[in-house]
Amino acid sequence: MTETQQNYENHTRWHPPFHFFLVPLLLLNFIFAAVQLYRFRDLEHAWFLVLALGLFGILGLARTNALRVQDRLIRLEERLRYRQVLPAALAQSAEALPAGQIVALRFASDEELPGLVQQVLDGQLTKGREIKRAIRQWRPDTLRV
Repeated sequence: MTETQQNYENHTRWHPPFHFFLVPLLLLNFIFAAVQLYRFRDLEHAWFLVLALGLFGILGLARTNALRVQDRLIRLEERLRYRQVLPAALAQSAEALPAGQIVALRFASDEELPGLVQQVLDGQLTKGREIKRAIRQWRPDTLRV
């Protein structure tokens, strides 16, 4: 099986067990609990709706916590990369970038990283999607959660 080259259009990671099983399952569970509460209007069915919301909360927290830890690791990896690839002054300035910009810059090749970092520092590129769209030599990240 040949993997396609990763780029801006196809870099989004879909995790089938999460996106196509757990989220729909818990959404259906919430809808079912809401319908049952509407039909029966009692404390037991109200409690089932609260539990359905709690399950959604747990799922959301598990996902966001995993992504937050991963973003912290990316930030650390990229700061180390900046020290190896960028001139010292530019690397020091780049380390102060917000996490979202650092996470977006991780896709830039070593060759175009200095120019992109300078554009970000100059305020020419501010949002993650702008940074990713400006990348011409994509450095894939296939391990994203």
